[in-house]
Amino acid sequence: MSLMDPLPDWEKSPAERARSTTCVDPQPGADGTVRRMSDHPAEDTARPESGLTDDGFAPKWADNDRPRIPPVAAEREALAAYLDYYRATVEMKCRGLTPEQAQARPMPPSTLSPHGLVRHLAAVERWWFQQNFERRDVPFLFFTADNPNLDFDLPSDADFAADLGVWRAECAVSRRIVAAHDLDDIARPLDWYEDVNLRWLVLRMITEYAQHCGHLDLLREGIDGRTGV
Repeated sequence: MSLMDPLPDWEKSPAERARSTTCVDPQPGADGTVRRMSDHPAEDTARPESGLTDDGFAPKWADNDRPRIPPVAAEREALAAYLDYYRATVEMKCRGLTPEQAQARPMPPSTLSPHGLVRHLAAVERWWFQQNFERRDVPFLFFTADNPNLDFDLPSDADFAADLGVWRAECAVSRRIVAAHDLDDIARPLDWYEDVNLRWLVLRMITEYAQHCGHLDLLREGIDGRTGV
């Protein structure tokens, strides 16, 4: 994100809003009125249109460095931005975890762990973009005939840092595949009875990540108490 593309006030923390008062020049609005940062509600005061205070919004993740989703965008840009935002959410929610914490399963009876989710998402990236859409002859990730659940059922030698690297590499390959095709390009997934286009596949991946980012929210809170959107 460049300095010429600042976050809107509603996406900023109170500290970010305070810092912005020193670097943003006042600009006239549609009615010609110049509104300065001092015209915006201070922390814990009601916003003029919704009447909500900061307490009415979910807390922010302290070191949020995810790429901003453009509020106005063409279809391809919007789809790619949402998918990358969720990928960045996985990265953010896993940051700071020790290998032991990453393997923790703090929400019984669920057996999910952050490490297992990272392995699962790496396998899903490969499955949909490489193995299904482009029909590449590449091996399965974290899967064998004897144990098809090696993503979630971590082997004793599973390495969290290494598996994060595998997931990042799979994401990079997926991005290149998306960039090389039109959204209307068609493929027949393995063992399916109908075709899908790339648009469907990207939306399918967005829903996959949205589901598992919610899981990561709960897991991280259960591990060390950290919360925030």
